[in-house]
Amino acid sequence: MASLKLKVSYSCSNNNTTLSSFCKKVVTQIRFPNTTISPPKLQLQTLGNARAKVLSAKIEAGTVNEVLPPPLDSTSEPPQFFDGTTRLYISYTCPFAQRVWITRNCKGLQDKIKLVILDRENRPAWYKEKINSADKDPEKKEFAEELLSYTHTFNKAVFSSFERDGNEAGAAFGYIETALSKFEDEPFFLGQFSLVDIAYAPFIERFQPFLLDVKKYDIIAGRPKLVAWIKEMDKNDAYKQTRREPKELVEIYKKRFSTLL
Repeated sequence: MASLKLKVSYSCSNNNTTLSSFCKKVVTQIRFPNTTISPPKLQLQTLGNARAKVLSAKIEAGTVNEVLPPPLDSTSEPPQFFDGTTRLYISYTCPFAQRVWITRNCKGLQDKIKLVILDRENRPAWYKEKINSADKDPEKKEFAEELLSYTHTFNKAVFSSFERDGNEAGAAFGYIETALSKFEDEPFFLGQFSLVDIAYAPFIERFQPFLLDVKKYDIIAGRPKLVAWIKEMDKNDAYKQTRREPKELVEIYKKRFSTLL
């Protein structure tokens, strides 16, 4: 697409002195055939954010095209799970997965979301067991809804214990320990890391140091599943970036709930 520029000039008679009466306005369209705007740049103009600028720079530098990995089959070893890396599992031949792949690339997230390519005709056994356990999905979905509904009850029970004996929060944390024991494949509520873990993490992060400091109640005593869950959450990069120091959280809660203590 060539760039255009408008040039405005006036054509006047030598005998005329009044511009408005005797001069003719001439508008000339000038083309610059050697100057082009590439289609990717035109598309990026609509994004209007910092991500677009970064992606534009990558386009100019020719670094957008990533080295695509080979497909993994039944003989392939699994990637390391729960190491803080966000992965997108796709097949090169699946149109539904391609939608997500395109979106990832449009957002410029190639360096944030790692591609894991699967052989659709010869998938690894660990994919069904660890990533897409379709036989367990209905059960996990129902359990997830139950756990998400319980968050209000859980928080209310623990907050209520602030004005009494900290041991009264035991039933709530006992429920958490039992819930974490349901799926044995991984240490999270649904086996794999999910929204359920995100729903509980910020509150348990605060309850643990506060109850130990103020009520002398250790929420992990006798609860090995909760211990393992906290350790795994502490390894999660997305969560670690949001955490506050335990001492800071204790002081905040002491001020906030001073009338209950």
